[in-house]
Amino acid sequence: MLDANMKAQLKTYLEKVSRPFEIVASLDDSAKSGELRTLISDIAGLTDKITVREDGDDARRPSFALQRPDAEMHLRFAGIPMGHEFTSLVLALLQTGGHPPKLSDEKIEQIKAIKGEFVFETYFSLSCQNCPDVVQALNLMAVLNPNIRHVAIDGALFQDEVDQRQVMSVPSIYLNGEAFGQGRMGVDEILAKIDTGAAERDAEKISSKEPFDVLIVGGGPAGASAAIYAARKGIRTGVAAERFGGQVLDTMAIENFVSVQETEGPKLVRELEEHVKQYDVDIMNLQRASGLVPATEPGGLHEIKFANGASVRSRTVILSTGARWRELNVPGEAEYRNRGVAYCPHCDGPLYKGKRVAVVGGGNSGIEAAIDLAGLVKHVTVLEFADTLKADEVLQRKLHSLPNVSVITSAQTTQVLGDTQKVTGIEYKDRISNELHTVELEGIFVQIGLLPNSEWLNGTVTTSPHGEIEIDARGQTNIPGVFAAGDVTNVPYKQIIIAMGEGSRSSLSAFDYLIRH
Repeated sequence: MLDANMKAQLKTYLEKVSRPFEIVASLDDSAKSGELRTLISDIAGLTDKITVREDGDDARRPSFALQRPDAEMHLRFAGIPMGHEFTSLVLALLQTGGHPPKLSDEKIEQIKAIKGEFVFETYFSLSCQNCPDVVQALNLMAVLNPNIRHVAIDGALFQDEVDQRQVMSVPSIYLNGEAFGQGRMGVDEILAKIDTGAAERDAEKISSKEPFDVLIVGGGPAGASAAIYAARKGIRTGVAAERFGGQVLDTMAIENFVSVQETEGPKLVRELEEHVKQYDVDIMNLQRASGLVPATEPGGLHEIKFANGASVRSRTVILSTGARWRELNVPGEAEYRNRGVAYCPHCDGPLYKGKRVAVVGGGNSGIEAAIDLAGLVKHVTVLEFADTLKADEVLQRKLHSLPNVSVITSAQTTQVLGDTQKVTGIEYKDRISNELHTVELEGIFVQIGLLPNSEWLNGTVTTSPHGEIEIDARGQTNIPGVFAAGDVTNVPYKQIIIAMGEGSRSSLSAFDYLIRH
C-alpha cells in the first residue's frame, strides 16, 4: 500500500510517538478492506508503539479506530485516508501517540474544558483540498476531549450513505446526527460554534487591544505580504482576517508562482502563515470586518468594526479583503447550494461520479473544471454566456477532444431546477433565439469569475462601478492613511504574485505615511 519512500518518511514521523496505542479495524471481504488491511499492517510494521486488531464491530466497513489504553478517545476513519487525507492520518497517529499538537496552551485548555456530548461525522473526498482542515481539527479535538467523538467518512466509498443524507458537497459535517457545517473549518471556527460565549470573549479581548501602527484587514497573499513588510519595519502590526489565506485556500494547482514550479493553495497558505508568524504580528482570525470609521484628521486613528461587535483602531489601514466566487444570482441557486450547486470541482467532483453535471463559465477556470470533471462524471455540459469560449486555446483543444463533453454558447442561465431536495436540471435562454431550454442533470459547477469583498465599506472609500477599491500608484485610497491591495482593488490581472507585490507596496506606502505624519 505504501511505497518504500513513503514508508521511510512515515517511519521517521512515527519515531515521535511516545505512548503505545492500537489500531482497531472493522473489515469485510471487499477489495477496499484488503487495501486497508495492508495499509494498517504497513503502519504497524514501522514502530513497536502501534499494534493492530481486526475485531472491530463498527457498521462502516472498511474503517478503523485509534484507541489508547491509558485514556478514553473516540477517533475513527471510515475508508482509506490516502490522497489529501494521508496527512490527516499521520497527524492522528502522532497526536494519539502523545506528540503535542501545534496549538496554543490556551486553545488546548479551551478544548479540554468543553462539556456535553459531541458526535461529529465528516464526509470528505480524497481529492478535496479543503477537507483535511476539518478532519484534522475534529480529530485533534477528539484526542484532547473524550466528550468529542469524530469519524471521517470517505463519501465516494460510502455512496449509499451519501445518497441517503443527500451529501452533495464536501466537507460536510454532522453533529449528533444534524447538519453542522459545510466547507473549510478549523479549530477556531468549530470552537466558535460549540463553545457558548467564545465569540463574546473574543470580541472583548480584541476591543481591549492598543492601537496599531498598521492594521491589515484580510489575510490572503496581499495581506500576508503587507504584514511581513510592516513587521520588518519594526512597527506595531495587526492582521484581522475572516480566514487566513482567503481564496487561495480554495485553489488547487498553482503552476505560475515564480520560482516554485508547482504547489497547492492550502500548502502555500500554511507557508505564508508560518512566515508571518516569524515576526511580531498580532493575527486576529475569524474576524469579519463590518465597517470603517476614518480618522477625522491626518495622522489620527482609523477604526475598523467587526461583525461580532469588536473594534480596533490603527494609525494606518491596509484593505486586502480579496474577492469571492461570483454567483449566478438566479432562482434556485441559493436554495440548492451544496445540494447540487457547487463552486469547487476539485472538492465536490468525486460525489458526482457517473452523474450528469454542468459547468457554467467558459473561461480558463470553467474549462479546466470541465476537463477534470469529464474523467469522473457521465457527461459535462459547458454553458457560456458569450458566443465563444474565453479559455486558452490549449484548454479548448483538450476539451473538444473529450467524448462526454458538450458546449453551449450564447447561453444565459435563468434558473436552477430541483425537486425541493436536490438539483434536477438547469434552465438557460438562447441569447440568439430567446428560446428557453432545459438540461437535465444532477450537479452544477459555477465558474464565472470573482466579486470584490468591498460591500462592508459602505461607500467610505471610492470604488469602481464593479465594486473594486480605487487606488493610486502607491496603493493609497481616497482616504489619507487608508491603503488597499490585492483582488479587492482595481489593479488588473488577479494573480497571487501580483497581490503579493501590491501588498508589499501598500505596506511600504503606509510606513512612509507614518513617517510623514
